[in-house]
Amino acid sequence: MKSNRNLSRSERLRPERGDGVNRAGGAAPSESAWGWGPTRIHKCRRSRVWLLAFAVGALISISACRQDMHNQPKYIPLRESAFFRNGSSARPLVEDTVARGTLQEDEAFFTGKSFGAEVTTLPFPLTKEVLDRGENRYNIFCSPCHDLAGTGQGMIVRRGYRQPPSFHSDRIRQAPIGHFFDVMTNGFGAMPDYRAQVAPRDRWAIAAYVRALQLSQHATAAELSPDDRQKLAQPASAPAEGAAKH
Repeated sequence: MKSNRNLSRSERLRPERGDGVNRAGGAAPSESAWGWGPTRIHKCRRSRVWLLAFAVGALISISACRQDMHNQPKYIPLRESAFFRNGSSARPLVEDTVARGTLQEDEAFFTGKSFGAEVTTLPFPLTKEVLDRGENRYNIFCSPCHDLAGTGQGMIVRRGYRQPPSFHSDRIRQAPIGHFFDVMTNGFGAMPDYRAQVAPRDRWAIAAYVRALQLSQHATAAELSPDDRQKLAQPASAPAEGAAKH
């Protein structure tokens, strides 16, 4: 037998050839012919075993997966129910209960009426801040139809929408302030309601501003203060030279 030192490179790398071992009929070597670990066929068999084990495990895990969070017993809106007597899955509100923050016990404030009659006074003190807020909300929600002066010639009307009555007609000027709040809350004629767009206090602020618009177009000198009447008696000042040129 040759010593390992005297073996050629090919004999050292492939000992079965140097020893004359019949590869076809002999037992499979524990290492590959190149001395690099298990033979390729053993690697392939081991890979197949692991792949089969992984596939079986995945199949077991999928079949055992529960869908309780996806297919849970629940009702979607408007679905019927065989459990409740009335056949509806939606449950009615308990009588005499009110959602938190929605109690409307002040009839005059939330409806503009008291015992069925439209109120004639603002349900809270009138201040400059209230009028400023009313002007702001009026310009946003009301002026497209009623215009900034309240004559009913807004841009929407000019484009074909039905013209609302002028705030300065005798009938509208004599209407109580609760009437404006009621119309904004429930709508009137071609006018839709604005209860969803405008809060109750803002509706009252708009009603107060409408009163200010009416007063601005029909105020008499007797209703003015002495200082304002004195200003009216003074002649109008001539425009400045720079303004006249423009």
